[in-house]
Amino acid sequence: MATIGLKDLYYSIITENDDGEESYATPVKLAPAISAGLTINNDSVKLFADDKVEDDLKEFSNGTITLGVSAISDAVAAILTGSTVDSNGCLVDTADDDAPYVAIGFRAKTSKGKYRYVWLYRVKFAVPNDNFATKGESVQFTTPTIEGTIYKRNKPDSRGRNPWRYSVTEGEVAGSASTIEDWFEAVPEPNFTTSP
Repeated sequence: MATIGLKDLYYSIITENDDGEESYATPVKLAPAISAGLTINNDSVKLFADDKVEDDLKEFSNGTITLGVSAISDAVAAILTGSTVDSNGCLVDTADDDAPYVAIGFRAKTSKGKYRYVWLYRVKFAVPNDNFATKGESVQFTTPTIEGTIYKRNKPDSRGRNPWRYSVTEGEVAGSASTIEDWFEAVPEPNFTTSP
């Protein structure tokens, strides 16, 4: 479905228990969103038998999300990349920084006037890319981008599978309205229970 807008970009810090299963902190606004590009990588394995493809398995491997934002505050950059803000209030990036895993949520307006809501369950970001340019005869905005790697989460759903994305388009699925209502209050969990 075609989209014509992007807004409400949030992150949620992940903590892991001794078994490596994730839990999510309350979502926090990341920055005003400009763009979000997703590239998904699938592993493909083919089984050949009798000189033909007998079976073809395609499985999610990982992905990349590239976020364009109007600005990333030093405090948010420190959280997302594992860098620190020193006692002078300056951001310090080191080669030893270890970015935490976070969940990323946003919504995109579709060409039909509804919103598509998305949570990516496990993302690890690199240091943001900054762009700078001298002021010429006309004003030109330069904005940062930040790229993260998308992974499946360690915590399995009730079917024993490890999801990497949770999404819904407003008005397309019955019963989704209550989930959408609290979309940015907490990272939603898959629900496979059936009504009696």
